[in-house]
Amino acid sequence: MNCRFDNQPLTHEFIDLGFSPASNSFLKKEQLNAPEPHFPLKLYVSERTFLVQIDEYKKADEIFSEDYVYFSSFSTSWLAHSKNYVEKMIARFGFNEQSQVIEIASNDGYLLQYFKEKNVPVLGIEPTLSTAKVAREKGIESWTEFFGVTLAQKLVAQNRQADLLLGNNVLAHVPNINDFVGGMKVALKPQGVITMEFPHLMQLIENNQFDTIYHEHFSYLSFLTVQQIFEKQGLILFDVEEIPTHGGSLRIYAKHAEDTSKAISPNVQALLDKEIGKGMNTLAYYQGFQQKADKVKYDFLSFLLEQKKAGKTVAGYGAAAKGNTLLNYCGVRKDLISFVVDLSPHKQGRFLPASHIPVVNEQFLKDTKPDFVVILPWNIKEEIMKQLAYIREWGGKFVVAIPELAVL
Repeated sequence: MNCRFDNQPLTHEFIDLGFSPASNSFLKKEQLNAPEPHFPLKLYVSERTFLVQIDEYKKADEIFSEDYVYFSSFSTSWLAHSKNYVEKMIARFGFNEQSQVIEIASNDGYLLQYFKEKNVPVLGIEPTLSTAKVAREKGIESWTEFFGVTLAQKLVAQNRQADLLLGNNVLAHVPNINDFVGGMKVALKPQGVITMEFPHLMQLIENNQFDTIYHEHFSYLSFLTVQQIFEKQGLILFDVEEIPTHGGSLRIYAKHAEDTSKAISPNVQALLDKEIGKGMNTLAYYQGFQQKADKVKYDFLSFLLEQKKAGKTVAGYGAAAKGNTLLNYCGVRKDLISFVVDLSPHKQGRFLPASHIPVVNEQFLKDTKPDFVVILPWNIKEEIMKQLAYIREWGGKFVVAIPELAVL
């Protein structure tokens, strides 16, 4: 495998999580006895660019298909985050009725709906037909295409360049990151602004978030590496924020290298210094992560086996991609976790990939009254614990496995 940034060979393994199906490839009942493709979940790190990455074992157009089941609007905390972002961008940059906002990976319109409420013209770029259809029903124009230089040139031809070009949790999802960032250069107006949010590799390593590794995430990004990738395409990072979403993310702000209208924030150098101070520009920083993941695996399995022997019932909450990585790496099946509850009707009635644990609605949880509920999307555990506080009435307890096993 070659580095997707500098195209040079990769030799340093970061972590090997075995073989797994694509994390969002939920199964219908009639598919349970059919062969299920598994792909290597092995990551490498470049000693030159320090980009942590996985090969494109499963093609992006197969992962982000018309039957994609992740809809952003089912998390109230994520909707609140998105609304706050819109208000902040309008206050800082003055976007209005004459502006053009374009979101890459706009999903079901979870964010653009708030710009639309402010009468700011919006366009969504979303390759998954299932989510784009919902966005269109909200009155949000959505193109069901993958973003890159070719699509950006189409935007230019239609005089649709962006004053604000944004993407939340998409930069890590693209197999050809140079074409993707190059497309942003083309699609941005001369004094336009790019913002991108993505999980911070530093948080993944230091908080043992190995379950955020799955085939949809082709790259795992530090600020140091992203700065190199953007500069190669003629884009300068002029500000950055560390934000709490997804267990710790970065929001970067980029502009054209030729744009002198925006000063470079001190935040940029401060974060570079922070990452360098931790050694993220050395291979040593990336070693030893396998052992940390293995400890979570052994502790989680020990807990589940202990409850099984004691005759206790364990359920899961949140049929999230990260949960599938955890369950499949640990080899958990429905004998140890009976079912997983999810609010999304698009997942209910289906089965988790590989583990074949059924996904049910919340009423099933109330009827079954399990002794323990494992919160799989630990990044929104407060939201979930508040929503399911009633399990305490029958003595139920919450459990998280990341960054370490805890009964809450």
